[in-house]
Amino acid sequence: MGISGKQVALVTGASRGIGAAIARRLAADGFTVIVNYQGRADAATQLVDQIVKAGGRAMSAQADVSDPEAVKQMFDTAEAAYGGVDVLVNNAGIMKLSPLAEMDDAAFDKLIAVNLKGTFNTLREAAKRLRDGGRIVNFSSSVVGLYQPAYGAYAATKAAVEALTCIMAKELGSRRITVNAVAPGPVATELFLEGKDQATLDRIKQQNPLGRLGEVDDIARFVSVLVGPGSDWINGQIVRANGGIV
Repeated sequence: MGISGKQVALVTGASRGIGAAIARRLAADGFTVIVNYQGRADAATQLVDQIVKAGGRAMSAQADVSDPEAVKQMFDTAEAAYGGVDVLVNNAGIMKLSPLAEMDDAAFDKLIAVNLKGTFNTLREAAKRLRDGGRIVNFSSSVVGLYQPAYGAYAATKAAVEALTCIMAKELGSRRITVNAVAPGPVATELFLEGKDQATLDRIKQQNPLGRLGEVDDIARFVSVLVGPGSDWINGQIVRANGGIV
């Protein structure tokens, strides 16, 4: 447990979108939240201020998750401030879409660096430093299952994250640390909505049995379940939180 009995949750890529919703939800659940960001310092500071004003505890921590030294320093910061980390939510990620024949090396390497190596870096550090009985939630995507054209490289990084999730669950089980992954479908974030006209959005909504896009709070609520009381028997699972689209 963290300072004053509070558990400490580190959320990567938490300055906006799904990550910010998760940070707000976990703070409301009583966690002390570390808001990781790479380049959006103002957004991260604003989120921390919102959490504190609502009665929660939070701090921001800058780190590029693709840099192993930066990840180590982020965990050092968390330990210095709060004594340790109980929960890691691996939300940080990027999406670059292109048919495989047209994807350049720089775009492919960036996907690998952030989505796969970034997740590996935080998992490796968490395996050494997360407190016993902790929780890890990785982020995959429902494109692993949909397998749409132009998503090949992105989907490959997320399939790799799913493999890491299942294996790490077995490696950390003796310490009562659970490792699961959430695989959202289309979610109405600023990034997802950008550049899409209403006809495109309507078509995507119609593909879902529930007839709508996901909302960031849909995902945040489920992460809350995975890291909350009573979740200790959920381990090594990939949950496609997508309204039934696949």
